Amino acid sequence: MSRCLCLLFALTLPGLPFPALAQTNPPLVPLPREFHAAAGLPLASGIRIDCEQPCDAEDAFAVADLKSTLAARGIAITEALSAPHIFTTRSNTQMGKTIYQESVPAGSPATIPAAMHAEGYSIVPDKDGIALSADTAAGVFYALQTARQLITGDGASAILHMATIRDWPAMPIRGLHDDLSRGPIDTLEFQKKIIRTIAAYKVNLYSPYFESTQQYASNPLAGVPGASMSAADARELVAYAAQYHVTIVPEQEAFGHLRHMLIWEKYQSMAETPHGAVLAPGEPGSIDLIDGMFKDLAALYPGPYLHIGGDETIDLGVGRTRADVDARGLAAVYLDFLEKIVTDLSPLHRKILFWGDIAQDAPELLKALPQSFKEQTIAVAWGYSPNPRGFEKQIRPFTDAGLQVWVSPSINNYRQIWPNQQQALDDIQEFTRDGQQFGATGQLNTLWDDDGESLANMNWYGILFGAAAAWQPGTSSIPAFQQSYAQVFHGDASGLLNQAQNELTAAMSLLHDNKLGTNSEGTDGLFWLDPWSRDGQTMAARMRPFLTPLRLHAERAIELIQQARLANPNLREADAIEAMDFGARRIDFLGLKFQVCDEMATGYARAQSTALSPASRKIHPGVSSLLSDINGVNGRLQDLTYGYSQLRDMYEQQWLRSYRPANLRPILEHFDYTIDTWQARIDKVRGAQHQWSDSHTLPPASDLGIPAPPPGSQIAIQ
Repeated sequence: MSRCLCLLFALTLPGLPFPALAQTNPPLVPLPREFHAAAGLPLASGIRIDCEQPCDAEDAFAVADLKSTLAARGIAITEALSAPHIFTTRSNTQMGKTIYQESVPAGSPATIPAAMHAEGYSIVPDKDGIALSADTAAGVFYALQTARQLITGDGASAILHMATIRDWPAMPIRGLHDDLSRGPIDTLEFQKKIIRTIAAYKVNLYSPYFESTQQYASNPLAGVPGASMSAADARELVAYAAQYHVTIVPEQEAFGHLRHMLIWEKYQSMAETPHGAVLAPGEPGSIDLIDGMFKDLAALYPGPYLHIGGDETIDLGVGRTRADVDARGLAAVYLDFLEKIVTDLSPLHRKILFWGDIAQDAPELLKALPQSFKEQTIAVAWGYSPNPRGFEKQIRPFTDAGLQVWVSPSINNYRQIWPNQQQALDDIQEFTRDGQQFGATGQLNTLWDDDGESLANMNWYGILFGAAAAWQPGTSSIPAFQQSYAQVFHGDASGLLNQAQNELTAAMSLLHDNKLGTNSEGTDGLFWLDPWSRDGQTMAARMRPFLTPLRLHAERAIELIQQARLANPNLREADAIEAMDFGARRIDFLGLKFQVCDEMATGYARAQSTALSPASRKIHPGVSSLLSDINGVNGRLQDLTYGYSQLRDMYEQQWLRSYRPANLRPILEHFDYTIDTWQARIDKVRGAQHQWSDSHTLPPASDLGIPAPPPGSQIAIQ
């Protein structure tokens, strides 16, 4: 071993300054702060991964985790001293100090900067592999995650790309907020997958969101069995996450968004409005309810933070507190109750997080809050759309008042048949950049499931860019991420999956930029909308100019995904690739639905016009043929019933890959109801076909639910 370690530092690197990073080769997510490429080593004979002895238990876990990950890629793990190696140690050892010195660019201080201590690391190459060092277990873990990405290819064709890297995060807190309360509820195993995955991209905090989906000893009415996390789930998840240096931060709404809790009769005296969503400040029992739940949470989740929510308290001042709000103002009543909650939870000795959307509009009241409140809390400023003017107004009210603040962008997945990724990337980039500029200490990237239909495996693109933006300093490059994502996440060196992602992004941008599906129902609403309904006819007129390009983007994505699979049958994260394919098919079907509904309206009008002609039997296509195009072996009505049916089955499969069965049925029922609607129209058109056969007459289109054909349709007899 000593002979090999002497060789470790044989390579002397040129003392050149590190260039500003836009992209690396191989691509890395996040981008390291400093990177200088060296040669590559083939791993046909396998790779040796060692930890300097005595190896800390946490470092040993990180080494074992990397070995497992590489073995799953078909890369042989060997103990042979002649094999290429990855060697890790702590920077306080003699070898660690040497590694750090080799990583320092010319002109930089020789001592490790304070910013590197908590999670930073160094990597240097030699002729046999790479060596890593870090001050802490988290730093060692992140160094090994970068080393994992430095290995491209699988099996005997894998290559270790050597490099000199010195890296540390721009933001101490890099988190993911996971909605477990709007329908989908992750299985425990999928939550573990989330932990493993976000940790691999240097995210260090995971925040499950509860309205009434955590089971509490103090509140048996919360947490329906089968549709909530149990205490045992929580403990297991915390222990699992600790291995990956991820802190679990539970968010239990303690003010607004509590309708699932306040629907219980026991709590009516505490509700702002009957069976409403807001807990009324000052009502007897309100603080006791909060106190009990958060004591339970503190026992289950021993990390340094608890999140009390407090966003969108829309009903505040409408019911029980109306007189108080009228007298003192909404912000004063809101902050007064927030202060009472924080005071009550003080004995738990946790930092209390709260959403900043209400308080940010009262900067003077924020400044007047007691110092004890400011020391105990962290405001989480949120904004889920890009803002050309920046996000200073969401951040500065808190920093100016002396409060710590995190920024919270969104992956823009809620109410969308596929995440609106251009909106998400711009929002994450801008908000995280401004957070760093104006003193935010953390980023909490969010996913939401507002209408209960979002699918978890569609979310990785936005999650990984959030991880990159929070780790990297300044403005993260969206093009660099878009070019790197598929090779890093899926092992796709062809670039085909990156192109497929771009096609899906273009399709969703087409809808968003033209304000289609931007209402409260999003593009999910477009998917369910009946084009023959009154609202559907209004939307159809707006959709028509964009249906062809929309479908072509989606279909190109399907083709690219299939080409990528054929080029490399061993692509990683297969469930996420399946989700991409499903998203593309759902977008394509959305466009098809509006097209064929127009075609059926036109076709029936032509059939009616043809039926009135004395020579109708000699006209081609005749009435029977036109009706068969609507309802027949290859009829357009069948296109819709088969399409919804196929997507229903695919949706169910997607759901069960990540979520508990609870709350799936309403969505499947929506599919079934929609299929039944079109089946009923099949029966009506079949009746019209029988009428034509019997009497050579046709009923009015309105009797069949068919609207007038779109303007400009060719319905005259040819």
